[in-house]
Amino acid sequence: MMRIWRRLVAFTLMSAVNGQVSRMDRAAHLRKNPSSLEQLWSKAKIVHFSAGRMATSDGVNQLRYLDATQVAGLIESGAFESGERYFLGLDQINNEPYFAWNSPHPNSKNDLAPAGYTTLREIGGELDELQMEIALHAVALSNWHNTHPHCARCGATTSVSLGGAIRTCDKDKSEHYPRTDCAVIVLVRDSQDRILLGRQAIWPEGRFSCFAGFLEPGETFEQCVQREVFEESGLAVREINYLGSQPWPFPASIMISFEAITDFPESARPDGEEIVAIKWLSRAELKAEISAGTLLLPPDISVSRKMIDRWLIA
Repeated sequence: MMRIWRRLVAFTLMSAVNGQVSRMDRAAHLRKNPSSLEQLWSKAKIVHFSAGRMATSDGVNQLRYLDATQVAGLIESGAFESGERYFLGLDQINNEPYFAWNSPHPNSKNDLAPAGYTTLREIGGELDELQMEIALHAVALSNWHNTHPHCARCGATTSVSLGGAIRTCDKDKSEHYPRTDCAVIVLVRDSQDRILLGRQAIWPEGRFSCFAGFLEPGETFEQCVQREVFEESGLAVREINYLGSQPWPFPASIMISFEAITDFPESARPDGEEIVAIKWLSRAELKAEISAGTLLLPPDISVSRKMIDRWLIA
């Protein structure tokens, strides 16, 4: 079992989870024992995920944990289906177990949210570090399970195994593991320490952010940084430095963040497809545009916002 959290001091990373190490012990050794999981479930804090939303506390944007008795009551009342359970791990401080309960409600197909349920995008910026870590794990697992009910090899149905860590084909018994899609995100700077931000047409009016894109087969992260920046802004970059990473389960990504330098800022231009506008900004210009309401930065939950904030206070 992992017991290193108390011995290490946290420092700021470019992540929604700003600790050096995880507060949670995922306790993989417990996943193989159904009786142990059942005992843990009976005393666990349970995150309820339903149709893309999580149970939240009334009046505050915090997770609302259920216990096993409450879950049984919701199923018996018909308010929610029996769903699936996923073991998230143990709190390393007090050994408290956490589970996700992934269960749709009768109006799930109509995308009608019951009272007291909110998306992670809406509340992520207000969760503390432990709740954020738990929520990211619960949402990522639930999204994957919801989209993989059948075997990719033979098409038969699959079932939850190892406490939600995998799915097993009911027919050929092949094991299927959660998929995470790697994407890089880049803060481009020039010799004057200005930053270049881009805008997608689908974003809210005035929003600009860092450049990002998915890793392609056979590509290193650094090669992906060079390619994505060139494709979206026409710039060649150098001095590519890793900053950190952030789970981004919308639906199944991890963002790998970098900064990079360009020697030809005057060559920047939007590709006209994914990126429709770009801006070079000094710190003073960025602050002035925010004050004037002409610039909207990414939400607090995002690693892109943390990358910009880190540059802003440097």
